[in-house]
Amino acid sequence: MSTSRLSMGGERLDFSADSLLKAQYRETRTNEKVEMMGLNDRFASYIEKVRFLEQQNKMLVAELNQLRGKEPSRLGDIYQEELRELRRQVDGLNAGKARMEIERDNLASDLATIKQRLQDETALRQDAENNLNTFRQEVDEAALNRVQLERKIDALQDEINFLKKVHEEEMRELQEQLMAQQVHVDLDVSKPDLTTALKEIRAQFEAMATSNMQETEEWYRSKFADLTDAANRNGEALRQAKQEANDYRRQIQGLTCDLESLRGSNDSLERQLRELEERFAIETAGYQDTVARLEDEIQMLKEEMARHLQEYQDLLNVKLALDIEIATYRKLLEGEESRITVPVQNFTNLQFRAFTEGEEDSENPGSRWTGRNGKIWFSTNVETTPFLQPARGVTPGQTH
Repeated sequence: MSTSRLSMGGERLDFSADSLLKAQYRETRTNEKVEMMGLNDRFASYIEKVRFLEQQNKMLVAELNQLRGKEPSRLGDIYQEELRELRRQVDGLNAGKARMEIERDNLASDLATIKQRLQDETALRQDAENNLNTFRQEVDEAALNRVQLERKIDALQDEINFLKKVHEEEMRELQEQLMAQQVHVDLDVSKPDLTTALKEIRAQFEAMATSNMQETEEWYRSKFADLTDAANRNGEALRQAKQEANDYRRQIQGLTCDLESLRGSNDSLERQLRELEERFAIETAGYQDTVARLEDEIQMLKEEMARHLQEYQDLLNVKLALDIEIATYRKLLEGEESRITVPVQNFTNLQFRAFTEGEEDSENPGSRWTGRNGKIWFSTNVETTPFLQPARGVTPGQTH
């Protein structure tokens, strides 16, 4: 291909190179425009996605605030109320337990008192029974003595009758002897002397008989009086023994009734004590089950709160990552806008220099020129801000 050269002021211009550069520039601008349109579309979609994520973030933050502001407080109030109720129940149980223990101690003391009283009453009953047996023996002895005395009285009466008969028999014999002596005297002596002797003898025998009769009657009266006094004494002792036996029998009956009543009261108190202990054990087991269940619920709610807090922390981390990514893309957007608004310099101020790929500009040290598909780029003194694209394999919304 032929090239056209123009001399101007002693210098030659290569217009073919200029045309080539212009074509390359137009192609570059076209490619940049297409690339910018694609980037704008991607950026617009990314902005939409960011807005959607921001909306989701706001919703999550609102939900989190709701959970933090309402649920924990409500749950905390519920926990506190349940804990207060449990404390009240525990205090009530402790008070009931103390009251039951006091009642149990009182019942035990009453039971011990009743047992002691029962033992005392049993001892008194035993003493009364012993006394009753003693009195019965004494009554039996008194009855036996009375029978013996009655037998003695009968024997004495028989003896008196026998003595009377003997006395009468002696009197009859004496009278017969006197009659015989009188006849003999009548035959031997004179009549006046026999009559006097008979009178004297009769007087002597009558005096002796009278004396014997009086002595016998006195002895009989004294014996009868003694036996009567002994019988009266024994009868009085028997009556007293019977009265005391009846009194003791009534006391035994009363003590037996009291004993049965005390046994019934003791059985009732022991039954009430067992019922109270069983009811207290059942209520204690129920309250312990309730406390264990509520503790399990509290533990579950604590775990749920911890899980909510962990979710909140995760959401907060996501929010922070999204805020960082949004800020990064905002900076990128601002940088892209500033790059797009840079005015393009006039071509007359352009200095066209040809460089090979990778060659450094001697006038702008540090600026390395690159080519694409073997084409030469042109350089200006205008600094451009490169548009950072996401790394390959990284989608918007991810953080490193």
